[in-house]
Amino acid sequence: MQGQIIKIISDLHIVKSNNETYPCKPRGIFRKEHITPLVGDYVLFHKEKKIIEKVLPRRNEFQRPKVSNVDQAFIVTSLIHPDFSLNLLDKLLVLMEIHKVEPIITITKEDLVDKEELIKINEVLDYYKKIGYKVISNKDLDSIKKLISNKTSIFIGQTGAGKSTLLNKLNPGGWNLETGEVSLALGRGKHTTRVVELFDFLEGKVVDTPGFSALDFYKDSKEKIRDAFIEFKKYPCPFKDCSHTKEKECFVKEQVLANNIMKSRYENYLNFIGEEEKYES
Repeated sequence: MQGQIIKIISDLHIVKSNNETYPCKPRGIFRKEHITPLVGDYVLFHKEKKIIEKVLPRRNEFQRPKVSNVDQAFIVTSLIHPDFSLNLLDKLLVLMEIHKVEPIITITKEDLVDKEELIKINEVLDYYKKIGYKVISNKDLDSIKKLISNKTSIFIGQTGAGKSTLLNKLNPGGWNLETGEVSLALGRGKHTTRVVELFDFLEGKVVDTPGFSALDFYKDSKEKIRDAFIEFKKYPCPFKDCSHTKEKECFVKEQVLANNIMKSRYENYLNFIGEEEKYES
């Protein structure tokens, strides 16, 4: 039979097929073949033996969080407690671009930010809208529900940003996901989401994942990271393989100086490819 893994607890994989769930274990040979089933995987399994026999090809996959076959990502971004982080936001955007997942920047805790600070943040967010990203408030539940419909969505972001709270508001009394308060001393929340789980919702699917605040690009090339900064493509350089770092006639660097490309985005790009200390302006 064919089904989809909707939850993994230790070596127990919950597979859903025809509205029924089956607690299964993967074949022992998977370990030798370095096959690690993920939440979201479509699989072939033996109904009676409760054994996953084959993992079908994935559209995409992530290891942090461990999930596959994602269409879009709601990047839940707190404006305060934890503080608004452009570095983390850009990391998540780059990861979504590399994995060909549509990112949706989802703002939380607007009411806790003073008016002057909110104006500054909105100016920054206007830049992200201008280069092509969707930016939405967590208060706009109707719009979020429309976006969820008929797609597989992942909710990711910094711990304590409000992912589980938002999911509970989208489906009151349905999921009852555990939420936690943010430590004012650390600016971080408790890891209240224990496992990755896939839920059916609005003819689509949503994933709740453990919170995190650290990401690495060690498996991705500098070229992939460069190409994931979508606004760079609007300013093609004379050199096809321009790294936008030391090249003297780089059009992207010119646009940074002209404030057409946001300086923090460019600085984050240099940081992500490990060139921030080598670059000479």
